[in-house]
Amino acid sequence: MRSVAVVAFDGISPFHLSVPTLVLGRSGSGLDHGELPYTVRVCADTPGTLSTAAGFDITVRDGVDTVADADLIVFPGWQRDLALSPALHEAVHVAHARGARLVGLCLGSWAIAATGLVDGREINTHWAAASDLAAAFPRVRVRADSLWTDLGDVITSAGVAAALDCCLHIVRGDLGARAATDLARALVTAPHRGGSQAQFIPIAVPGEDAADPIEHAMVWARTHLDTAIDLDTWSRRAHMSRRTFTRRFRDRTGTSPQQWLLQQRTDRARLLLESTDDTVDRIAAETGFGSAVSLRHHFHRVLGTSPAAHRAQFRGVILSS
Repeated sequence: MRSVAVVAFDGISPFHLSVPTLVLGRSGSGLDHGELPYTVRVCADTPGTLSTAAGFDITVRDGVDTVADADLIVFPGWQRDLALSPALHEAVHVAHARGARLVGLCLGSWAIAATGLVDGREINTHWAAASDLAAAFPRVRVRADSLWTDLGDVITSAGVAAALDCCLHIVRGDLGARAATDLARALVTAPHRGGSQAQFIPIAVPGEDAADPIEHAMVWARTHLDTAIDLDTWSRRAHMSRRTFTRRFRDRTGTSPQQWLLQQRTDRARLLLESTDDTVDRIAAETGFGSAVSLRHHFHRVLGTSPAAHRAQFRGVILSS
């Protein structure tokens, strides 16, 4: 069994608190879908009654001594002006030195940064808080373009739904893809989402008079993934110079046009691998990679697996259900 300490605080969001207790501890699901080897305990600096952001109170029985003894320490959120208490700071350092992993979900990354254990390293957080987090902790490299960042000993995620993705990622790493997929099915959520926070979602094409030229250019690119899209042609769709388009696109998405386009192509390839019997060569052509070799290279770089392995894993789960 792996012991998990989930750190609560006065004013916590009950949704964020429920994610690790539900995914790892199976609390409150009402479903019988097997046991996971995690023992989850919610703790706080001062055990007792805590208020929540939803207007009701919760009772926490355990103190920070739970953190010092835990194998996995989860901060399911945090308040930007809330300092780590000396006792909590010491307990986290003791546990980390012993080999415990630290997890910061959404603004829980603030608590992770405050420990000093990620100075000079890279963490993730909700895109809307990334610039403030970077300013508050200049020694930390902050990402806002991915659902989670896993450093081995420290795992941090983007906000809200990405906390579910991150906890499923932990289960996948600890117990394998099958366990994570079975759990995701019970939770009625996707078993794996990787890459950018701006996930591929089919959306209606706006009219030519759309007020946001970058959004219009993004939609145009999504509907032309099977063609070569060079930056000059793409910027003309937004009626901008190449330089202005690149700057505005990064302001809008937090990433470069080329990187965003690669993510869209990869996500579309992943969708086709899961939902069709098309060959890898055909999918490469339909998603603009051009060749199976190029698709395999980029697919592995973005998702950490091969197209064939991804399809086999997905089909294996579906066929055995």
